[in-house]
Amino acid sequence: MFPISCPFRISVLHSPTDLSEMLKEGTKESHDRAENTQFVKDFLKGRIKKELFKLATVALYYTYSALEEEMDCNKDHPAFAPLYFPLELHRKEALAKDMEYFYGENWKEKIQCSEATRCYVDRIHYIGQYEPELLVAHAYTRYMGDLSGGQILKKVAQRALKLPSTGEGIQFYVFDNISNAQQFKQFYRARINALDLDKKAKERIVEEANKAFEFNMQVFDELDKIGALLTEEAQDGGLPVHDGKGDLRKCPYYATKLGKGDPGCPYHIGMAMLKQPTMQFVLAACIALAAGIATWYVMDGH
Repeated sequence: MFPISCPFRISVLHSPTDLSEMLKEGTKESHDRAENTQFVKDFLKGRIKKELFKLATVALYYTYSALEEEMDCNKDHPAFAPLYFPLELHRKEALAKDMEYFYGENWKEKIQCSEATRCYVDRIHYIGQYEPELLVAHAYTRYMGDLSGGQILKKVAQRALKLPSTGEGIQFYVFDNISNAQQFKQFYRARINALDLDKKAKERIVEEANKAFEFNMQVFDELDKIGALLTEEAQDGGLPVHDGKGDLRKCPYYATKLGKGDPGCPYHIGMAMLKQPTMQFVLAACIALAAGIATWYVMDGH
């Protein structure tokens, strides 16, 4: 055996063909682009309203429901089976608890999947049916982030929203069956690296991970367009109003297209927009996907 100080041994241990390293390096540019969004920075600073956090939880519920449905269907597929840990990782049940806390017992009747979230959900279902090996990209991106930066986001949300110290509303971030997150992440990366995949398949998985970030950034672009025209009132649950900046006619969600309010009145524009279910859930998707991105930037060893 080579001694630990041997350069050749080190190069073998840190082979650039390891899929986990390829994912980390191959998505760095996407990370850099996403981390510059104002929304991510604000979330990490605790600038998030409870009503929007609730909608974020809705979007997360639909996203993880799709991902875990496809993981269940492909639990015996050789390209994914080694990464199937439902007891340790699956988030759907935890999110259901958060939904009940925020929306009550009849929460399923009160929620709806947003357009932006639907695009991501559709992609997950597609690869689950036709290219299941690409599920590796989504599982790695989401769960490793949840176990890292997600734990910081839990504290941020709990403090900013004054949620109960007993964990209600943030069960999504609680992994009861993982005693040591750092050790589990190392174990999970080792499983990823041990997958029997050729170079082309690994490259496609990295490409898919970048696509996931693109979905996120498309939602951020929507949020940026709204944020350029609107500011949120200080009151929790308050409706956004125009801040006097920008040309209303250039707004992609111009109130006259919604058929409500006075097209020349900034207040009614904000009112009309926020009363539209589609707009409400676009905001939800923005926050939810922001949380997923944010976890990448605050974790240390992803």
